Amino acid sequence: MEKKRRLEHVLTRAANVLDMPVESVAGVPRIELVGDGELRIENHRGILTYGSEEIHVGGGSLVVKITGADLELRAMSALELLITGKISGVCLE
Repeated sequence: MEKKRRLEHVLTRAANVLDMPVESVAGVPRIELVGDGELRIENHRGILTYGSEEIHVGGGSLVVKITGADLELRAMSALELLITGKISGVCLE
């Protein structure tokens, strides 16, 4: 795991030096929260846990935990997913 984080750190620094988007080079997720009702995640690694009050999404070396009420996975592709509902928290672990 430490090796993976080190590689991610090197890729992130390289992206910054080359003025490139970090998420495309390092493979880290790009998270966009629109108000408290819509969350988009690009570069995800799949759904780990799914429920109406909590959804866990793989993000490479971290897990994105979304909490709220009436959460729903509206759309999912290999590159992006869309979660709607009353989002009360987003935690990166």
